[in-house]
Amino acid sequence: MTNFDKVHSRLNTNSVKWDSIVATYKEKDLLPLWVADMDFLAPTPVKNALQQVIDQGIYGYTVFPDSLYEAIISWQKRKHNYVLEKEDILFNSGVVPSLALAVQSYTKEGDSVLIHDPVYPPFAAVVEKNQRQLVRHTLIERNGHFEIDPAAMEADIVDNDVKLMILCNPHNPGGRVWTSKELQTIGEICHRHQVIVVSDEIHQDIVFAPNTFVSFQTVDPAFAEFSIVLTSATKTFNLAGIKNSMIFIKNPDLKKQFVMAQEKNVQSEINTFGIVATEAAYRDSEDWLDELLDYLSGNIEWTCQYLTEQLPKVQFQKPEGTYLMWLDFSAYGLSDRELQRKLIKEAKVVLNPGINFGPAGTQHMRINLACPRETLQKGLLQIAATFK
Repeated sequence: MTNFDKVHSRLNTNSVKWDSIVATYKEKDLLPLWVADMDFLAPTPVKNALQQVIDQGIYGYTVFPDSLYEAIISWQKRKHNYVLEKEDILFNSGVVPSLALAVQSYTKEGDSVLIHDPVYPPFAAVVEKNQRQLVRHTLIERNGHFEIDPAAMEADIVDNDVKLMILCNPHNPGGRVWTSKELQTIGEICHRHQVIVVSDEIHQDIVFAPNTFVSFQTVDPAFAEFSIVLTSATKTFNLAGIKNSMIFIKNPDLKKQFVMAQEKNVQSEINTFGIVATEAAYRDSEDWLDELLDYLSGNIEWTCQYLTEQLPKVQFQKPEGTYLMWLDFSAYGLSDRELQRKLIKEAKVVLNPGINFGPAGTQHMRINLACPRETLQKGLLQIAATFK
């Protein structure tokens, strides 16, 4: 049984989340509720597997063992009813590098790539740094969550001759878990206009009942012909530093193009510890995940109640998935700069500025709820004291 309430100091561990904030914000004693990793210990089976490698003492080049493929295939089938073969699976150091490879594989400079707005900031960065045209489809906020406007999205695709769409499922920062019906609509539009879909599904295992995660390629067998899936064990099991992710590609032509891009960029080797940790996570750590989901669900419920009672002017979207929550501070009438300054200088809390997620994120903030409840409560108390 994991004690998720226990506070573990991450200061002076070279943690981006904890140790970079003084240099970034020029302020001391800030409470970080921003970068999307968790303040919890990783599963014991993962730590034990890594310890065995350390004890072995030789850290040379490593092949991908069949047991790793078997663990991934079994996990996807059991958890998501997603049937994979060994030849469908490629590896890379992370989802964001894989996004860059996908953009390079399936588009050329000047081509249009569609993302949603707001969405995880590296989506836009990858498109623009590769000299592609960025097209943002603005999500609709309705009934306390984001929705896609199919007609408007199709118009965006047609008007801009979009060649590739990057989908975030579950959605970061909104926490939406797109339904099978929504994914069917998205897939039909993209198929109709010959748009390749790159589905970032890294948060696929952090989903709260009654919501159910559906991989894009399981909605309709035909969707596998024009899509690839990116995922990893890193978000699920708090392993961001191991640098290992998977790419699932069933279409041989799309796979060939992606492999060529990997070879050009020399991006097919994986950290030894990433291989070991991924296998141990998928093979032996499901009980830990069940406990985590219960704890995160409690954090979400507490946060929703607290915001409703103590900060009623802050609107929020209750996450269906992920451990991230999207907060709307627009009722205070502050600019993005003023909002950020107030949180840093007065509340002494670091959140992710919503404007970084796209123009639709103005006057919003993203908060990370994956921490001991004591830490979360402290942060929200400080925010409430400031904004009251």
